[in-house]
Amino acid sequence: MRVIFMGTPDFAVGTLEEIIKAGHEVALVVTQPDKPKGRGNAVQFTPVKECALAHDIPVFTPSKVRESENIEYLRKIGADIIIVAAFGQILPKAILDMPKYGCVNVHASLLPKYRGAAPIQWAVINGDEVSGVTIMRMNEGIDTGDMIAKREFRLAEDETGGSLFDKLADLGAKLCVETMEMIENGTAVYTPQDSEAATHTSMIRKEMGDISWNRSAVDIERLIRGLNPWPSAYTHLDGKTFKIWKAQIISEGTEYNPGCIVKVGKNELWVQTGEGILSLLEVQIEGKKRMDIGSFLRGYPVKEGDFFQV
Repeated sequence: MRVIFMGTPDFAVGTLEEIIKAGHEVALVVTQPDKPKGRGNAVQFTPVKECALAHDIPVFTPSKVRESENIEYLRKIGADIIIVAAFGQILPKAILDMPKYGCVNVHASLLPKYRGAAPIQWAVINGDEVSGVTIMRMNEGIDTGDMIAKREFRLAEDETGGSLFDKLADLGAKLCVETMEMIENGTAVYTPQDSEAATHTSMIRKEMGDISWNRSAVDIERLIRGLNPWPSAYTHLDGKTFKIWKAQIISEGTEYNPGCIVKVGKNELWVQTGEGILSLLEVQIEGKKRMDIGSFLRGYPVKEGDFFQV
């Protein structure tokens, strides 16, 4: 098929690669505009743009794809299908109706659960045992289109937002190519979503990582995993930002107040939460590198009875 591919972050790169590998003609890649980054404000391409250029595929970077001149530009490509994976812009009806086979989206949840942004992180934060990918035909709603294919994935006990991101990106890439084959040969089945069963997610923001020690150890441990690697869960120690990258739930409790450091050993640092204790395993104090808790304790004075900010 002749394809227009729309995507922006790393999550979409694997899907683009699989489509190319399957022999489809990717006539155009559409991605978000380049952005300056770092102290020198050097222009940075999106991961999808870098992939497209590596394959000598033309790239289009409109700030608003819904503008009439951009719609006409896409129309001239004459695509059979538009594949969308984490593009970052809402497509108007004029684009949705443009190609012969419509616009098909790779969404990292088992729809209708987790419509919207950041379904991967929320699956970890909410303690889901199963996540997955849905391939759907897009309509004018947000992740409300008919489902074509689904693939489930069982989360590991130590699953992080980052590890699940990588696994679902790979799963979605392969499932997308399989779905394109079904669409082309006429065997695809389009199943409407049950809107009454739908749930929605919000974007992940940096301030979400600020740990409230009044929450349970279970909730905090999930938050730590879900926000790893970005934006990371953090607290404050001696006025410094203190990131927590890995922790373990300790079932026993104490009478200390939430946020209190209740045990310090050679390779142990336990913190009282609103319910249960959390053993910190991998941390990063402001201005230092990420390290295991033993290495941190050898270089930083912490004593029992000290408090993290609640």
